[in-house]
Amino acid sequence: MGVGQTSARHPKIGLLQLFREGLLIYNGAMDWHTRYLQQAQWTAQLRAYLFQKAGLPTAQHVLDLGCGTGALLDGLSVKPGAAVFGLDLSLSALKQASSHALEAPLTCADGACLPYADSVFDLVFCHFVLLWTPDPLRVVTEMRRVTRPGGGVLALAEPDYGGRIDYPVELAALGRWQAESLRQQGAEPEMGRKLVGIFARAGLERVETGVMGGEWTDPASPKDAKMEWDVLETDLAGRVPLNEIQKMKTLDAAARQSGERVLFVPTFYAWGAA
Repeated sequence: MGVGQTSARHPKIGLLQLFREGLLIYNGAMDWHTRYLQQAQWTAQLRAYLFQKAGLPTAQHVLDLGCGTGALLDGLSVKPGAAVFGLDLSLSALKQASSHALEAPLTCADGACLPYADSVFDLVFCHFVLLWTPDPLRVVTEMRRVTRPGGGVLALAEPDYGGRIDYPVELAALGRWQAESLRQQGAEPEMGRKLVGIFARAGLERVETGVMGGEWTDPASPKDAKMEWDVLETDLAGRVPLNEIQKMKTLDAAARQSGERVLFVPTFYAWGAA
């Protein structure tokens, strides 16, 4: 769900390009809209809190920057008569979004150069986007520009793989491998810790930042576990020997079965007033 430039994540084709192009099947049978819905589930409680703080209930014009296939556009709770806009760099992703958010005006454009006049939105937000952008400060500055004075600018979820926790300790290499893979693809795996500084330099006021909590009550469903491994194996393909990946996958499955598996990636949020 991003607005940056495509960079290689795989020897044959860039996975970030696949995010952009909205392909449904990759590395077996990866449905990216389902993946985005999974990410939306992770942040559901946080979004409810932040949208309230940032003024969604009273907003008349709202922009989802880097909307992807429309996972958040679909079902966004706004007041009657409010307009919710979606923007993404991928035309193919927007075609999918048009089937999930039937009433949302959609625009294909770069978040670093928004095609809107100044001060036209009451709230502008993004979700798992800034880590993929070549110039996140420019993107946030553009978000502020198109937001009315006093309106809300919100980054809902930016991970920080530098603080990733894997347990049992034998699985710790997974976090190091993935962070290095993301960095080689042009992403910033430690975007989370940089978020508050970016918001401050963009000129936003009353900035609030924090880290999304982690709660575990039951083991991940087999479907969710498979989806995580589909993404991870794609990240590591061509970078880590297959036998090492398979070894980690076996250890991960055993730890999940025994109930001792912990996987936590600190995920930061920030919001401020334009």
